[in-house]
Formats: sequence, structure tokens, C-alpha cells
Amino acid sequence: MKIKVASAALFGRLTSVNRVLNSKNSFPILDCYLFETNGLQMSITASDSETTLVTSIDLIECDQNARFCIKAKTIQDSLKEIADQPITLDVNLDTMEIRGDYNNGHFNIVGERADEYPTPHQIDGEANNFEIAQSKLLAGINHSIFATADDEIRPVMTGVYFDFTPECLVFVGTDGRKLVRKKLFTIKSEQQIGFILPKKPANILKSLLQKSDEAMATLTFSDKMAQFTAPDFTMTCRLIDGRYPNYNSVIPQNNPFKATIDRAALVSALKRVLVFSSQSSAQVKLAFKKNALTVSGQDIDFSTSAEERLSCDYNSPAINIGFKGTLLLDLLGNLDSTEVVFELADPGRAGIIKPAEQKEDEEVLMLLMPMMLND
Repeated sequence: MKIKVASAALFGRLTSVNRVLNSKNSFPILDCYLFETNGLQMSITASDSETTLVTSIDLIECDQNARFCIKAKTIQDSLKEIADQPITLDVNLDTMEIRGDYNNGHFNIVGERADEYPTPHQIDGEANNFEIAQSKLLAGINHSIFATADDEIRPVMTGVYFDFTPECLVFVGTDGRKLVRKKLFTIKSEQQIGFILPKKPANILKSLLQKSDEAMATLTFSDKMAQFTAPDFTMTCRLIDGRYPNYNSVIPQNNPFKATIDRAALVSALKRVLVFSSQSSAQVKLAFKKNALTVSGQDIDFSTSAEERLSCDYNSPAINIGFKGTLLLDLLGNLDSTEVVFELADPGRAGIIKPAEQKEDEEVLMLLMPMMLND
């Protein structure tokens, strides 16, 4: 069979699905891409047995519908340095020899039979369907994934929790020290349902989703599987099994002391002060008093310290609270508002950080557990 396709377009599609592949696979066939032709369309599949990503590409010519596999590294390395031009793949389906012809040369590689390639997992049982703008889905994942846990002690906290409620869709990420809750009020469910999306497919989605509000995606999920379908890709993945912690119960409902601060100025001050803070604890102290914030840090072992003063809108009683500076920077770096609001109660209670101005139909809340101050 012969396939003619634009080389740059093919390489781009391969790059987009490559993120699914593991460096080591239990089944050798999963080192390959699965190619399936249907008229002048060709689908390309990559899988690690837990997550499967399918994309498609328009062909210039194709004389036969067929299925075959090629090792991912082999085909990508073959196309990497070829300038954008039509390339013809001549596939011998009996011997699996593949010849690629382009303007000023050719290459020969060996493919694999598609018979052993695993059938993608299907959504089974009762499925739930939601349509959501790709930009909103992307923003929800971006806001929450950085707050998820990296260790496997509590697997449910290593993923992003999608909580569908009658009021909104909630994206949640937490590692026990920091928590992010983002509400999207344009998506509602008749009953409360949810799932935990593993970190790997969440990161893959970050690279695939468009920032346009017009581009839509369909989310379908059951108890064990989720599928994200967009015009240019379909991703199916296994979900994390387990009950997500009651995130609302750890969010203080009454933090009466509120301070509004310029976000960029605070980020800059934290970066400078952290240089002089303990490298092991990365603790910084925030001292709030009337319309002023002092950010300080010290390393007793090396006799270093730093202190910076910032102006802020604060009219409550003076309060000192300690945070892990690196985590605080993570939270502030994942907000895009000009000003942020700190909501505090006492040095031992979690601090809440919000954008001073929430976007329409959205609400972002970030929580950070405090560190005990020595003074």
C-alpha cells in the first residue's frame, strides 16, 4: 500500500501523541504507534496501556485501508530533519518493510504487524457526558495540577479531582500542605458526581487543549474510565480509584483579617528574601499591620537574614504568620491577577489566598498551611 502525506504535518501529529509513551513498556508493541488508514484519513494511536491518545491527519493519497505499526523513535527520527514536503510511505503489509520517498532521498525501515496492538479501553457502564470549552478545561487543570501530591502514599491526592455539583464544576488539587479549588459556574450537574484524573493524562491535556473559547471538548466518564474528545484528538484514560478527601472541610469558613497586596511586588520580595532563609525549611514570616506588610526570612545556622517592607490594604489587628516560601511562590505564580487577597485568622490556621478580582463565572481559592514561627 502507498500513502502520501505532508511530512511536517505527520511529524507534528507524532510529536503530539508521543507524550503518552513510556520509556519502558511491559509490552514491546507499545513502543510503537498504530497507524490506521481510512480513505484519505489516517489515525495515529499511542498508548501506555493506561492512557490512549488518538489523533488523525489528512492524506494526499492513499490506495488501501490498512493497519500497521512503526516504532515511535524510528519514524520520528526518520522525519525529524526532513524539510516540509510530501512524503510517500510504501508499506509492504506481508514483509512489513516500509520505504519512505521524498524529494531528494529515501529511507527504509521495518514496521510491525498491528494484530498485537491492544484494543483501547472503552467507557463501560453508565456514562456521564459534559461539553466544556477547551480553554476552561485547560485553565482548570493549570490552576490545580501544580498543587497535587507527588508521592504515592495517598494515590488519590496525586491527581486532579473533577467534582460536578448542581452549582458548578470544581477542579481541586492538594498535597496536604497546599490546596487549590477552582469553581466553574458554567458547568452544572443534576447530581454530585466526580472522578480523579491522574497527573500524566492531565499533563497531556495541557499540551493538547486550545486556549480559544470557541473550541469545545466533550468529557465522558464512568467509574473507572474517562474520555476527552476534541476535533483533533481523543484521549481515553484509566481513573484513580478511591475516595477524594472532603476538601471543603479543610477550608476555613471565617478568616476575618483581610489584606490586599500587589501580586508581582510580593513575588519579587519573596524571591529576594528566600535567598537568606533556611534552605531546609524555606520559611518566611509575613508580618501584617495597618496598611503594611513586612516579609522576612533568616537562616540561623549561617547567620543570614533579610527583610522587605511592602504597602498593602490592611486594617485589621496586627498578625505574624509563617509560610513555606517556595510553596507560597507556587500559589502566587499560578494566579494571574494584579492583586491578591490574603484571608487570615491566627498564626496556626491555614491562610487563604484569592485573586482580588475573580473572572466572570469562575472562582479561584488557594489555601496554604502555616509554619510555626520561632519568635
